[in-house]
Amino acid sequence: MPVTDQEPPQTTTSDRRRGRQGSGLRVTTARGTLINAAFLVAFDSLGIIRGFIVAAFLTTAEYGIWGILVATVGMLGLLKTVGVSDKYIQQEDNDQERAFQEAFTIEAILNVAVLAILLLTLPLVAVIYGQPEIVAPGLVIALGIPAVTLQAPIWVFYRRMEFVRQRTLQSFEPIVGFAVTIGMAIGGFGYWALVIGFIAGSYAGALAAVLASPYRLAFRLRREVLRDYFGFSWPLLITSLSAIAYAQVSIFMGQALLGLAGAGIIALAASITLYANKVSSVITGTLYPAICAVRDRTDLLFESFVKSNRLALLWGTPFGLGLALFAHDLISFVIGDKWLAAVGLIQVFGVIAAINQIGFNWTAFYQARSDTRPMAILSIVSVIAFAATVVPLTLTDGLRGFGIGMALTTLVALIGRIYYLTRLFEGFRLLPYVTRALGPSVLAVAAVLLLRGTEGTDRTPGHAMLELLVYLVVTAIATWLVERELLREVLGYMRRRPVTPVTD
Repeated sequence: MPVTDQEPPQTTTSDRRRGRQGSGLRVTTARGTLINAAFLVAFDSLGIIRGFIVAAFLTTAEYGIWGILVATVGMLGLLKTVGVSDKYIQQEDNDQERAFQEAFTIEAILNVAVLAILLLTLPLVAVIYGQPEIVAPGLVIALGIPAVTLQAPIWVFYRRMEFVRQRTLQSFEPIVGFAVTIGMAIGGFGYWALVIGFIAGSYAGALAAVLASPYRLAFRLRREVLRDYFGFSWPLLITSLSAIAYAQVSIFMGQALLGLAGAGIIALAASITLYANKVSSVITGTLYPAICAVRDRTDLLFESFVKSNRLALLWGTPFGLGLALFAHDLISFVIGDKWLAAVGLIQVFGVIAAINQIGFNWTAFYQARSDTRPMAILSIVSVIAFAATVVPLTLTDGLRGFGIGMALTTLVALIGRIYYLTRLFEGFRLLPYVTRALGPSVLAVAAVLLLRGTEGTDRTPGHAMLELLVYLVVTAIATWLVERELLREVLGYMRRRPVTPVTD
């Protein structure tokens, strides 16, 4: 989203740190947002479509095995998601090849640590869950960890805000993974289709990144650089540990109370929120290099925050509420009645996905200012809320209690998010832009419910398609009426026309 019309200082002539020559950062960022949206909406959509297609070929128990693997192996990857790439983008070293190689070295060290932890914990997790069959696919997934390290050259293009190059390289992983997974699922390979698809996609992405790297891949590290990265990253490690706790406890409780089917239902519902967060990261990812460029300008940061959130809510609210509205149709007419037990949880997670768009990228603004401690504090508070609500409610009320507990935990996290936003932006008011974002979706939901009131009890796919069309049309019209000035501003940047920024 727009940040400033001026080019920020360049550290070197060849660095192209903040955008292409001759284009203002405001234009570069706005165009980058739409470029990233085109790529990431398409490829992240492949991920959720893949999940639903595979769910049609797998039993709930087989999907439960995959859910355990994701919670165990995938979440262990969060141990190294501690802002190495973010810190690399933020730095202003005069020798950019050295800066990249040092970040690459830290990334490699962290991935080796994750691999060692994974090899030690897989057998233990298999015993805890009583599912020894997760060991073999878990070890295969571990083979993908080196591929993550080799994708580091993509950071360089991200830092330069060369978004087309960045996203083109990142597209190899989801495309190859989708093709391999679907082909193997149709061929009857069960959860192995997801495992092999993950490995194939990871190494396809790694090969593309290595071939495109503008710098040599080499290991080098200075002590002061390591200290700097550590100071930036340790609060993010706590955030990652919190995410691991969420995933592990959720899947474990689902499996303990309802067997593998319960784990599968929770994994499928959670993929909805994951998808919503990934698509929202389109805007955050585009903004981050620009935010780093103007991190000392609170007024520009505030403009960037408000407008990026308004844009995210334009799609996030309709997506989440629409999913809650059509959850039963999705299961009955698309993935099969064997998933009917998941309807209520999918509806709750749809609403959670909508709520999570409010102030969704607050962490990027704190990270750009090298203040990552609030993220750690709020993560700890959220874990406490999770333990106090999700755990007891799931034990007493099953999946329904799990959904209620997750909704309450989300509410606690939102309150904490608002608190830190008011500290960063004086005079921050949440209600105006949230109300503006909710309006179109509320009208669309009301229109669909009125239409349903005229239908009989014999529901068909035709009814669902008509209602979905009404929902989309009403949302689009109402959104244009409410946010047309903001949308015109963004389109003006895309056309490189003189634009007067919208003020709130």
